[in-house]
Amino acid sequence: MTEPDVLHTTGDHVLTLTLNRPESLNALTPDQRERVMGLLSEASADPAVRAVVLTGTGRGFCAGADLRGAGTATAAGERIAGDVARTLRTGAQRLIAAVLDCEKPVIAAVNGTAAGLGAHLAFACDLVLAAESARFIEVFVRRGLVPDAGGAYLLPRLVGPQRAKELMFFGDALTAADAERLGLVNRVVPDEDLDKTARAWADRLATGPTRALALTKQLVNASLDTDRGTAFAAEAAAQEINMTTSDAREGVRSFVERRSPAFRGH
Repeated sequence: MTEPDVLHTTGDHVLTLTLNRPESLNALTPDQRERVMGLLSEASADPAVRAVVLTGTGRGFCAGADLRGAGTATAAGERIAGDVARTLRTGAQRLIAAVLDCEKPVIAAVNGTAAGLGAHLAFACDLVLAAESARFIEVFVRRGLVPDAGGAYLLPRLVGPQRAKELMFFGDALTAADAERLGLVNRVVPDEDLDKTARAWADRLATGPTRALALTKQLVNASLDTDRGTAFAAEAAAQEINMTTSDAREGVRSFVERRSPAFRGH
Protein backbone atom coordinates (compact mmCIF):
# COMPACT_ATOMS: atom_id res chain seq x y z
CA MET A 1 0.00 0.00 0.00
CA THR A 2 1.45 3.38 -1.04
CA GLU A 3 2.11 5.89 1.71
CA PRO A 4 0.42 9.30 1.41
CA ASP A 5 2.62 12.08 0.06
CA VAL A 6 1.85 14.20 3.13
CA LEU A 7 2.06 12.39 6.45
CA HIS A 8 0.35 13.93 9.45
CA THR A 9 0.17 12.89 13.08
CA THR A 10 -1.13 14.64 16.18
CA GLY A 11 0.11 13.88 19.66
CA ASP A 12 0.27 15.93 22.86
CA HIS A 13 -1.30 18.87 20.99
CA VAL A 14 1.44 18.92 18.31
CA LEU A 15 0.56 18.39 14.64
CA THR A 16 3.50 17.09 12.61
CA LEU A 17 3.26 17.51 8.83
CA THR A 18 5.82 15.55 6.82
CA LEU A 19 6.31 15.96 3.08
CA ASN A 20 6.76 12.42 1.86
CA ARG A 21 8.19 12.23 -1.65
CA PRO A 22 11.83 11.53 -0.80
CA GLU A 23 12.64 10.27 -4.30
CA SER A 24 12.11 13.84 -5.60
CA LEU A 25 13.58 15.62 -2.54
CA ASN A 26 9.97 16.43 -1.69
CA ALA A 27 9.37 18.64 -4.71
CA LEU A 28 5.85 19.84 -4.07
CA THR A 29 2.96 18.74 -6.28
CA PRO A 30 -0.31 20.69 -6.52
CA ASP A 31 -2.08 17.92 -4.59
CA GLN A 32 0.50 18.07 -1.79
CA ARG A 33 0.24 21.83 -1.66
CA GLU A 34 -3.55 21.68 -1.30
CA ARG A 35 -3.26 19.01 1.39
CA VAL A 36 -0.80 21.04 3.45
CA MET A 37 -2.98 24.15 3.16
CA GLY A 38 -6.03 22.17 4.25
CA LEU A 39 -4.26 20.69 7.26
CA LEU A 40 -2.98 24.10 8.34
CA SER A 41 -6.48 25.54 8.06
CA GLU A 42 -7.85 22.67 10.13
CA ALA A 43 -5.09 23.18 12.72
CA SER A 44 -6.12 26.81 13.19
CA ALA A 45 -9.64 25.76 14.15
CA ASP A 46 -8.77 22.62 16.13
CA PRO A 47 -8.35 23.19 19.90
CA ALA A 48 -6.51 19.86 20.10
CA VAL A 49 -3.67 21.36 18.01
CA ARG A 50 -1.53 23.97 19.73
CA ALA A 51 1.68 23.82 17.66
CA VAL A 52 2.72 22.56 14.22
CA VAL A 53 5.99 21.05 12.97
CA LEU A 54 6.67 20.98 9.22
CA THR A 55 9.41 18.70 7.90
CA GLY A 56 10.28 16.24 5.13
CA THR A 57 11.44 12.67 4.67
CA GLY A 58 14.78 11.69 3.21
CA ARG A 59 17.52 14.11 2.14
CA GLY A 60 15.29 17.01 1.21
CA PHE A 61 12.99 19.34 3.11
CA CYS A 62 11.46 20.55 -0.16
CA ALA A 63 13.23 21.03 -3.48
CA GLY A 64 10.60 23.52 -4.68
CA ALA A 65 7.58 23.07 -6.90
CA ASP A 66 7.41 19.91 -8.99
CA LEU A 67 7.89 21.46 -12.42
CA ARG A 68 7.31 18.15 -14.19
CA GLY A 69 3.62 18.07 -13.39
CA ALA A 70 0.72 20.07 -14.71
CA GLY A 71 -0.57 23.05 -12.83
CA THR A 72 2.74 24.81 -12.24
CA ALA A 73 3.46 28.27 -13.52
CA THR A 74 6.28 26.99 -15.71
CA ALA A 75 4.76 23.74 -16.94
CA ALA A 76 5.21 23.18 -20.65
CA GLY A 77 2.27 23.63 -22.97
CA GLU A 78 0.17 26.31 -24.56
CA ARG A 79 -1.04 29.07 -22.25
CA ILE A 80 -3.41 31.96 -22.44
CA ALA A 81 -2.68 35.40 -21.03
CA GLY A 82 -2.85 35.45 -17.25
CA ASP A 83 -2.22 31.73 -16.75
CA VAL A 84 1.13 32.15 -15.00
CA ALA A 85 -0.02 34.89 -12.62
CA ARG A 86 -3.24 33.03 -11.89
CA THR A 87 -1.38 29.81 -11.11
CA LEU A 88 0.92 31.60 -8.68
CA ARG A 89 -1.91 33.45 -6.95
CA THR A 90 -3.95 30.29 -6.44
CA GLY A 91 -1.00 28.01 -5.75
CA ALA A 92 2.36 28.90 -4.21
CA GLN A 93 1.26 32.25 -2.84
CA ARG A 94 -1.74 30.67 -1.10
CA LEU A 95 0.56 28.09 0.47
CA ILE A 96 2.89 30.73 1.93
CA ALA A 97 -0.11 32.73 3.15
CA ALA A 98 -1.50 29.59 4.81
CA VAL A 99 1.68 29.28 6.89
CA LEU A 100 1.79 32.98 7.75
CA ASP A 101 -1.90 33.02 8.65
CA CYS A 102 -2.03 29.75 10.61
CA GLU A 103 -3.27 30.56 14.11
CA LYS A 104 -0.89 28.09 15.70
CA PRO A 105 2.91 28.54 15.81
CA VAL A 106 4.62 26.66 12.97
CA ILE A 107 8.15 25.28 13.28
CA ALA A 108 10.11 24.32 10.18
CA ALA A 109 12.45 21.39 10.83
CA VAL A 110 14.65 21.62 7.73
CA ASN A 111 16.22 18.23 7.23
CA GLY A 112 18.02 18.79 3.92
CA THR A 113 17.72 20.79 0.73
CA ALA A 114 15.24 23.67 0.81
CA ALA A 115 15.20 25.24 -2.65
CA GLY A 116 12.93 27.78 -4.32
CA LEU A 117 9.42 27.34 -3.00
CA GLY A 118 10.87 24.97 -0.39
CA ALA A 119 13.15 27.67 0.99
CA HIS A 120 10.29 30.17 1.13
CA LEU A 121 8.07 27.59 2.81
CA ALA A 122 10.66 27.32 5.58
CA PHE A 123 11.17 31.09 5.86
CA ALA A 124 7.42 31.65 6.21
CA CYS A 125 7.38 29.52 9.36
CA ASP A 126 7.51 31.18 12.76
CA LEU A 127 10.64 29.34 13.89
CA VAL A 128 13.22 27.58 11.72
CA LEU A 129 15.41 24.73 12.91
CA ALA A 130 17.98 23.38 10.46
CA ALA A 131 20.01 20.19 10.42
CA GLU A 132 23.71 20.74 9.80
CA SER A 133 23.26 19.16 6.36
CA ALA A 134 20.48 21.58 5.36
CA ARG A 135 20.99 23.87 2.38
CA PHE A 136 18.90 26.86 1.30
CA ILE A 137 18.93 27.80 -2.38
CA GLU A 138 17.24 30.68 -4.20
CA VAL A 139 17.27 28.50 -7.28
CA PHE A 140 15.09 30.66 -9.55
CA VAL A 141 17.91 32.57 -11.24
CA ARG A 142 19.53 29.28 -12.26
CA ARG A 143 16.42 28.53 -14.34
CA GLY A 144 15.98 32.05 -15.69
CA LEU A 145 12.98 32.63 -13.47
CA VAL A 146 11.76 35.40 -11.19
CA PRO A 147 11.46 34.37 -7.51
CA ASP A 148 7.95 33.33 -6.55
CA ALA A 149 6.15 31.90 -3.51
CA GLY A 150 6.51 35.20 -1.70
CA GLY A 151 10.30 35.24 -1.77
CA ALA A 152 10.69 38.91 -2.66
CA TYR A 153 8.31 39.71 0.22
CA LEU A 154 9.86 37.41 2.83
CA LEU A 155 13.60 37.71 2.27
CA PRO A 156 14.03 41.52 2.51
CA ARG A 157 12.06 41.46 5.75
CA LEU A 158 14.33 38.77 7.17
CA VAL A 159 17.77 39.85 5.96
CA GLY A 160 17.34 43.28 4.33
CA PRO A 161 17.21 44.16 0.62
CA GLN A 162 20.96 43.94 -0.11
CA ARG A 163 21.35 40.44 1.26
CA ALA A 164 18.09 39.37 -0.36
CA LYS A 165 19.33 40.54 -3.75
CA GLU A 166 22.65 38.75 -3.27
CA LEU A 167 20.87 35.48 -2.53
CA MET A 168 18.41 35.88 -5.41
CA PHE A 169 20.82 37.27 -8.01
CA PHE A 170 23.44 34.55 -7.59
CA GLY A 171 21.38 31.53 -6.48
CA ASP A 172 24.27 30.06 -4.50
CA ALA A 173 23.58 27.35 -1.96
CA LEU A 174 23.54 28.70 1.58
CA THR A 175 24.77 26.37 4.30
CA ALA A 176 22.76 25.97 7.47
CA ALA A 177 25.48 27.79 9.43
CA ASP A 178 25.44 30.75 7.01
CA ALA A 179 21.64 30.83 7.09
CA GLU A 180 21.79 31.04 10.88
CA ARG A 181 24.38 33.83 10.70
CA LEU A 182 22.11 35.83 8.38
CA GLY A 183 19.11 35.37 10.64
CA LEU A 184 17.16 33.02 8.37
CA VAL A 185 17.46 30.14 10.84
CA ASN A 186 16.91 30.19 14.59
CA ARG A 187 19.21 27.29 15.37
CA VAL A 188 21.36 24.67 13.64
CA VAL A 189 21.55 21.22 15.22
CA PRO A 190 23.24 17.93 14.33
CA ASP A 191 21.16 15.94 11.85
CA GLU A 192 20.39 13.25 14.41
CA ASP A 193 19.03 15.86 16.87
CA LEU A 194 16.68 17.68 14.49
CA ASP A 195 13.49 15.75 15.22
CA LYS A 196 14.14 15.74 18.96
CA THR A 197 14.83 19.48 19.07
CA ALA A 198 11.80 20.32 16.92
CA ARG A 199 9.62 18.19 19.17
CA ALA A 200 11.00 19.84 22.32
CA TRP A 201 10.29 23.31 20.93
CA ALA A 202 6.82 22.26 19.80
CA ASP A 203 6.05 20.75 23.20
CA ARG A 204 6.96 24.04 24.87
CA LEU A 205 4.72 25.97 22.50
CA ALA A 206 1.90 23.43 22.94
CA THR A 207 1.84 24.10 26.69
CA GLY A 208 1.81 27.87 26.19
CA PRO A 209 -1.07 30.35 26.00
CA THR A 210 -2.25 29.42 22.50
CA ARG A 211 -4.44 32.45 21.79
CA ALA A 212 -1.79 34.84 23.09
CA LEU A 213 0.74 33.19 20.76
CA ALA A 214 -1.67 33.53 17.82
CA LEU A 215 -2.20 37.22 18.53
CA THR A 216 1.53 37.76 19.00
CA LYS A 217 2.25 36.10 15.66
CA GLN A 218 -0.37 38.28 13.99
CA LEU A 219 1.07 41.46 15.53
CA VAL A 220 4.66 40.69 14.54
CA ASN A 221 3.77 39.71 10.97
CA ALA A 222 1.55 42.74 10.47
CA SER A 223 4.06 45.16 12.02
CA LEU A 224 6.38 44.80 9.02
CA ASP A 225 3.76 46.35 6.75
CA THR A 226 2.30 49.05 9.01
CA ASP A 227 3.24 52.42 10.52
CA ARG A 228 3.79 52.92 14.25
CA GLY A 229 0.31 54.27 14.95
CA THR A 230 -1.38 51.33 13.25
CA ALA A 231 0.92 48.87 15.01
CA PHE A 232 0.25 50.41 18.41
CA ALA A 233 -3.51 50.34 17.80
CA ALA A 234 -3.32 46.68 16.77
CA GLU A 235 -1.32 45.91 19.91
CA ALA A 236 -3.92 47.54 22.13
CA ALA A 237 -6.74 45.68 20.38
CA ALA A 238 -4.88 42.37 20.72
CA GLN A 239 -4.39 42.98 24.44
CA GLU A 240 -8.09 43.72 24.82
CA ILE A 241 -9.03 40.50 23.03
CA ASN A 242 -6.48 38.39 24.87
CA MET A 243 -7.60 39.52 28.31
CA THR A 244 -10.91 37.75 27.70
CA THR A 245 -9.15 34.36 27.49
CA SER A 246 -8.90 31.80 30.28
CA ASP A 247 -5.15 31.57 29.80
CA ALA A 248 -4.65 35.29 30.42
CA ARG A 249 -6.63 35.05 33.64
CA GLU A 250 -4.64 31.97 34.62
CA GLY A 251 -1.37 33.76 33.87
CA VAL A 252 -2.21 36.69 36.11
CA ARG A 253 -3.63 34.44 38.83
CA SER A 254 -0.53 32.21 38.83
CA PHE A 255 1.71 35.26 39.16
CA VAL A 256 -0.23 36.52 42.18
CA GLU A 257 -0.21 33.03 43.69
CA ARG A 258 3.50 32.58 42.96
CA ARG A 259 3.16 29.33 41.00
CA SER A 260 3.73 28.13 37.47
CA PRO A 261 0.77 28.73 35.14
CA ALA A 262 -1.21 25.84 33.69
CA PHE A 263 -2.33 27.09 30.27
CA ARG A 264 -5.13 25.22 28.51
CA GLY A 265 -5.03 26.88 25.13
CA HIS A 266 -8.15 29.02 25.34
